[in-house]
Amino acid sequence: MREPRTIPSRPRDRLFAAVTLVLAVLLLPAAFVRRPGRARELACRWALRLRFPAENLTGLTDGALAAFTAARTEALWRHRQLIGLTSGYREPLIQQRMFDEEVRRSGSPAAARMLVLPPAESNHVKGIALDVRPHEGARWLEEHGARYDLYRMYENEWWHFEYRPDCGGTPPRRRPHPGAGYAWCWPDHVSSGRQVPIASVTKVMTATAAKLARQAMSSRSKSDPPWKIGSVPVLALITEKSVTWTRSTRPAAISARSSVRLPYELQQFT
Repeated sequence: MREPRTIPSRPRDRLFAAVTLVLAVLLLPAAFVRRPGRARELACRWALRLRFPAENLTGLTDGALAAFTAARTEALWRHRQLIGLTSGYREPLIQQRMFDEEVRRSGSPAAARMLVLPPAESNHVKGIALDVRPHEGARWLEEHGARYDLYRMYENEWWHFEYRPDCGGTPPRRRPHPGAGYAWCWPDHVSSGRQVPIASVTKVMTATAAKLARQAMSSRSKSDPPWKIGSVPVLALITEKSVTWTRSTRPAAISARSSVRLPYELQQFT
């Protein structure tokens, strides 16, 4: 992992992890009686509830909750790491209050956005953001969380993770702070290739968007003005396996022109 270990593991954290694991083992028989097929997950949940009694998982989306539960179950049983939730879903009024307080503390909205976002932009309000603890648990989640579509998002917040199934296992580019703009889930090989497989395209735009693009292009006549990326006329060739943007002003010239990079979003420029 790229980040240096700036926060050393504390002896009490190791002790808490060991005690929580023992509790989970002791709770296994009762969990097996309750849910035979998911006894380890249930025993882990009970043990973590005793370790982190103040955490509140209410309001997380079903996907985020399932991913977080599966991730910290594996962390405890396989690696003896604890992952607790400090903050998950937040109501818009609470998020707004936090933002206003940070504006007063830092002196400006721009400075405040480096730590807290307003409700309209916060993924805590959407129920897909999770602030976790302790530091060792967050490091484990940073290393293994992609298997559960959980990713660390900001350089200045080691505790902040988000549930991003649209990334398909490819970590999004980490931003320096929350106010730095949206992080796209865009694989490095996509930006340099001439053709983009549909499997990669769907990490950024849905199959529905591709369907709409086919419909939009099929409805255009040869006399219509060409689509453009900037000042360059382009045509989008969408097949079952790939999407290629080709510089052209008419369909007949497609094969004679070179491909250009697929943009982040499928948009029509006229």
